Amino acid sequence: MSSFGLLALGGNLPSQFGSPIQTLQEALIHLNRNAVHIRAVSRFFQTPCFPIGAGPDFINAAATIETELSAQEVLTELHKIESAFGRERLTRWGTRPLDIDLIGYESQVLPNSSVWTHWRDLSAELQAQEAPADLILPHPRLQDRAFVLAPLMDVAPDWKHPVTGCSVAQMLEDLPEFAQKEPRPL
Repeated sequence: MSSFGLLALGGNLPSQFGSPIQTLQEALIHLNRNAVHIRAVSRFFQTPCFPIGAGPDFINAAATIETELSAQEVLTELHKIESAFGRERLTRWGTRPLDIDLIGYESQVLPNSSVWTHWRDLSAELQAQEAPADLILPHPRLQDRAFVLAPLMDVAPDWKHPVTGCSVAQMLEDLPEFAQKEPRPL
């Protein structure tokens, strides 16, 4: 039985495939060659690097997928593709040629609600220093990131967060106006 997932893609450094835009395009082709089937892809957006001034602007996109893989198996595939594209996990939130995040998978909350809540509520300081050992779904900071929500509006505006019950459209609308305007469609 197939499952539905949401991906966020981004990059701000060139790869062996070219510019960040070319890298994202090629990554989408690689994704679709495996047991992950892309159903829809958003427009590409340009977004300031986070934290501001830490590097060149990012190119971001989102995709909906269908797969028979488990969420953990999807994550393993994403990490393989990132690695093949030159991604090195040296610093948290650093510059990179490719980042592919599994944002949501069906209505799963992984590993459980209390762990998810811990990571959602973690201070920004600790977020920059710590990475979870387990897959956390939905992405614990999804609701805070316009660079994820704006592309998701193109492919899954009505998807509901399994914990908060808010749609992608509602989460984007809840962000401050300046944040909503940061991602610029290309």
